[in-house]
Amino acid sequence: MSRLQILGQNIAKYRQRKNLSQEKLAELVDLSREYITRVERGQKNISLKKLFAIADALEVDFCDLTNFK
Repeated sequence: MSRLQILGQNIAKYRQRKNLSQEKLAELVDLSREYITRVERGQKNISLKKLFAIADALEVDFCDLTNFK
């Protein structure tokens, strides 16, 4: 599994723990739902700025999203 896929799984995991839909997360970070979907599937490179925004919206530490173990 690639690091992008693991990153996407981590985002999805924390999003679901907060009971947020992809649409709601996208709204919180000013992205499209389609973009969030592609990130969660490991199909989209994401900038650090956007990744920080997602971590803030999910109220998790940036390191939790980038834990590739």
